Amino acid sequence: MAEIEPIADTVTSYFYALLFLRHPALRALFPAAMDTQRDRLFKALLTAATHADDPVTLTTYLTHLGRGHRKYGTRPEHYPAVGEALIGALARYAPSTWGPGAEAAWVAAYTTISQIMIDAATEDELRAPAWWQAEVVAHDMRTKDIAVVTVRPDQPYPFLAGQYTALETPWWPRVWRHYSFASAPRSDGLLSFHVKAVPAGWVSNALVHRARPGDVVRLGPPAGSMTVDHTTDNGLLCLGGGTGIAPIKALVEDVVQHGRHRSVDVFYGARSNNDLYDFDTMMRLQQSHPWLSVRPVVDDGPGGLPGGLPEAVREYGAWHTHDVYLSGPPGMIRRGVDTLLGMGVPSRRIRHDSIEGLVGATT
Repeated sequence: MAEIEPIADTVTSYFYALLFLRHPALRALFPAAMDTQRDRLFKALLTAATHADDPVTLTTYLTHLGRGHRKYGTRPEHYPAVGEALIGALARYAPSTWGPGAEAAWVAAYTTISQIMIDAATEDELRAPAWWQAEVVAHDMRTKDIAVVTVRPDQPYPFLAGQYTALETPWWPRVWRHYSFASAPRSDGLLSFHVKAVPAGWVSNALVHRARPGDVVRLGPPAGSMTVDHTTDNGLLCLGGGTGIAPIKALVEDVVQHGRHRSVDVFYGARSNNDLYDFDTMMRLQQSHPWLSVRPVVDDGPGGLPGGLPEAVREYGAWHTHDVYLSGPPGMIRRGVDTLLGMGVPSRRIRHDSIEGLVGATT
């Protein structure tokens, strides 16, 4: 690993060159443009290999990956081709550490990796489709670059509040992006997502500026562990930055649905007042539920707590007995975890699904 990390881009390029040269039919499983996709599969394999001696972590990671790969049309017979390309790339670019022992170790690790993924996909195939078709039924522009998109799946879609899914639009086939569910499960089966158009974001720009009612998108399976433990009465501390308020809103609705009046403190972060696009919704929830407290945190201008997220939470009470949920940009999540640990919150109480940290999950 130390030998190939400094030249990871080169190794990754060679890996895909081998894969597509020797097995050209596999190219159809990948998006037309590989700029975002390129390093994810390779990184996922390396991440899995580094946890080869930790069966619990490895199995959890790869089970999620194996189920998620079903939406690309991945089949058991594809795995040997990927393993062949992986071994070929490592052998070429790690000459000083490569040898019969290293090769045997990597072959054993990849055999384990692929079998866990194949088994997970096979099991998942018995209970869920590889993807769901979902019709856009509402498209609500909240700001010039943020839209709330509501869809109706073509069949029941079971999920938990706080989870997310991968979404593909008809305009960019095989390009999938993660979005959190913006509500708890609803009786009408509808699903809502908060989408912000970002520069060069193919899927986000299509959903915000192009999608309209009647369009059909595809959804992958639900994923994520940022869910509420309803077996306890612990208070909840929720930090939502930007469109990260979407799963936080879903968690609040989940507490409402379960009818247990536990204290919930929400810190809603944004760069400016205009970016608090869902603040009215959160305030209506607060007015209806006295156990809920919502505090805006605005980086620029009046209207909210100063200092930014997550630093603002330091000013309000002790949180070490709360279950903490963070959702937003990766940088905010990293700062939030560091801040909370520094305040004495046990790591076991801190929950988040940092997409940046889920290496390979968005392949």
